[in-house]
Amino acid sequence: MRFLFLGDLVGRPGRDAVKKHLPDLRRELGLDAVVANGENAAAGFGITKKICEEMFESGVDLITGGNHSWDQREALAFIDDEPRLLRPHNYPAGTPGRGVGVVDAGRGRKLLVINMMARLYMDPLDDPFATMKAVLSSVRLGATANAILLDFHGEASSEKMAMGHYVDGKVSLCVGTHTHVPTADTMILPGGTAYQTDAGMCGDYDSVIGMDKQAPLARFTRKLPTEKLQVAKGEGTLCGVFVETDDKTGLALKAFPLRKGGRLQATQPQLV
Repeated sequence: MRFLFLGDLVGRPGRDAVKKHLPDLRRELGLDAVVANGENAAAGFGITKKICEEMFESGVDLITGGNHSWDQREALAFIDDEPRLLRPHNYPAGTPGRGVGVVDAGRGRKLLVINMMARLYMDPLDDPFATMKAVLSSVRLGATANAILLDFHGEASSEKMAMGHYVDGKVSLCVGTHTHVPTADTMILPGGTAYQTDAGMCGDYDSVIGMDKQAPLARFTRKLPTEKLQVAKGEGTLCGVFVETDDKTGLALKAFPLRKGGRLQATQPQLV
C-alpha cells in the first residue's frame, strides 16, 4: 500500500497547496490513500464542514485534528456525523466525534488511522500511551488492518520519539504534527514502523509557523498585546510523509519526506 500523510493545513495557502498539487501526486505516486491534519485549516484555527468537503474533493480521504479541533464551534455539531474527520482519541469519554477511522484503500485493503494528542506543554488529556495500548489491544497490523497510521499531535520531540518506539512494529507510520516545521529524521525504526517527528505544515513558510510575521514579532519583542494572529497569505508548501508498506505485514518498506511548492526545497520520492 502507498499512502501520503500531510502535515497541518494552515489556512487558505495550505488548502490551495493541496488543491494544486495533490491530484497530480495521487497519480504520480500511485497513492492508495491520503490523510491530512486539518486542525488549522480555517484561517489557522479549527475546521469547518465546508472546508472538509473542499479537502475531500481535492483528494484527501480522511482528516485528523488536534488541540484546535474545536476552535470553529460548528465542528461540535457535525463531527459525529462525519467519520472522515477525527479528533484526538484520548479526549475524555463523551467528547463528540471519534479518534479512530478507516480509509478504504482499494482491492479490499484498509488503512486504519489513529489520532492521538501528546501531553507535554499541551492540554492534559488522558494518557496517550495507555490509550494507544488499549487501541492496539483490539487491532493487529496486517490482520485487522492492512496498514495503520498514527498522527501524534504534540509539542515535545522527546514525547513523539518515545511514542514512535512504543508503537514500533505495531503501526505502519507514526508521524508527529503540531509544530509546523518538517523534521529531518524520516526513517524506518528497527521494528518496521516508519517515523518522522513532525511532518511540517502545509502553508506559507514566509511566516511564523504559518501566521503573518508582524503580530508574532511584536509579541516577542515588545511583550505587549497585539492584534489577532492572521494567516500568512503567500504561496503554500505542501509538506508530508510518503510511506509504502508490505500488504502482508503492514510494515513499512519505504518512507520519504515530501515537500512541493512554496519556499522550501522540494523533495519527492523517486519510485522504481
